[in-house]
Formats: sequence, C-alpha cells, structure tokens
Amino acid sequence: MSCGCGKDYDSGNCVIDVLSEIVAAQNDVVENCCSTSCEQSINDLLGDNDTGSGLDTVPVILYCKDGCKPFKGFGADRKYEDKIGPIIASFIFRAKRIDKDGCAVLELLLSHEQSYGHGDLKDPTDQKTKNLLATGICITVDLHCFCHVTCLPAISVFNN
Repeated sequence: MSCGCGKDYDSGNCVIDVLSEIVAAQNDVVENCCSTSCEQSINDLLGDNDTGSGLDTVPVILYCKDGCKPFKGFGADRKYEDKIGPIIASFIFRAKRIDKDGCAVLELLLSHEQSYGHGDLKDPTDQKTKNLLATGICITVDLHCFCHVTCLPAISVFNN
C-alpha cells in the first residue's frame, strides 16, 4: 500500500510507514505540496541546510480504526521515587520508537498552559498547541489499531 509518505518503509500499513519515517527523521535531527502535511512537516524538520532547522519533533494525532475517533493517551509522571503524579492526558504525541511488529512508543505532548489535560480535553481542538512540551510520559500502542494520522507542523519540544 502506498500513501505517498513513509516512502522508506513498506510495512503494508500507512500509519506505521508514516510514523516510521517521522521517527527516523526526528532521530537524525536529535542526534545532530501542502502548507501542513506529514510530508511538509518531515521536510521542515530536516531543514535545507547542514546546521539543521532547530526543530526536533513532528507532533501527531492518531485516529482509532473503530469509529475513527481521535486517540487520547493517558499516563502519569513519577513524583519522587515512590509516588505517582497526577494522570495526564493528550491527543498529541511525539513518536519515539517503532518496532518491526508495529508497536510504537509515543510520548505525550502538552502545553505548559494546560496543566493536566484530562477533564478539559473532549477532542483535539480543546488541546492547546502553543508551546507544546515533551512530558517524558510515554505509552506503548499497537499501530495496527489506527487508520489515520494527522501531522502537525514540526516544532521543538525540548528547547522551549
């Protein structure tokens, strides 16, 4: 199956292929046709010069196959060594790793303007996107459960 993006991967699943390409591009940056699209966000992330673009993340929103609803992830930070912090929710993620079976580690992204993002987030339009930050909170998902990926413009989540 060809989606136009994720051209370096051919798992047979468009969401897996696109996210695989995003992870590869993000890893390149960190170690060193539309105005908004997955392809444009990947190109913006990679930049046109040797010094890079200063961007490190292509934020994504995933949609579940069943009912085609946006996926909201939940997690909690560790408070001290023996306490769990408040539950945090987000519709927006940074893909960290994808294995050969289509399981992905996604990091929840949240704006510093939105403290936890659980009760007030009914859909992605409720989530603030200004100054998205990496939360350090990661979840593992099966990418075969998703039918759609929306790529937001490339940003920096580590140097805000």
